[in-house]
Amino acid sequence: MARHHYRCPLRWADMDAFGHVNNVVFLRYLEEARIDFMFRLAPGEGSASFTGGSVVARHEIDYKLPLVHRHEPVLIESWVTRIGAASLTIRYEVKDEATADSPETVYVRAETVVVPYDLAAGRPRRITAEEKRFLEEYLDEPASVSGTRREGRLAA
Repeated sequence: MARHHYRCPLRWADMDAFGHVNNVVFLRYLEEARIDFMFRLAPGEGSASFTGGSVVARHEIDYKLPLVHRHEPVLIESWVTRIGAASLTIRYEVKDEATADSPETVYVRAETVVVPYDLAAGRPRRITAEEKRFLEEYLDEPASVSGTRREGRLAA
């Protein structure tokens, strides 16, 4: 199973009065990684996959550690945990990879439910066969944001 890697730069304006990246900013980071994954890496040159629009139906975020401003980008690793007929779930970890000098550090674990959307018709649409093939390359078992396995659908 493949994972998508996105290196997200931290901006000085991302910091809040408490000296760390503001919780709302993490939604922007996830959006950047998701757009990079779904649009830049969509299958096929000239493919229309994922270009018709999509909407976020749900976010779930578990903040593990504070992230402070620095010059090095943070790694956002993402993969797919569920592919439905007209929605998919993307899971993320915002982290620093392990090095010889330090263990992996996870700042945020999150999930987003995305619904492909037909902007012209103003309604959700089904995932195409081409999109499904692409997404299946990144498919892994679902787990809760906090790291424990869940059965079935996302908890409300």
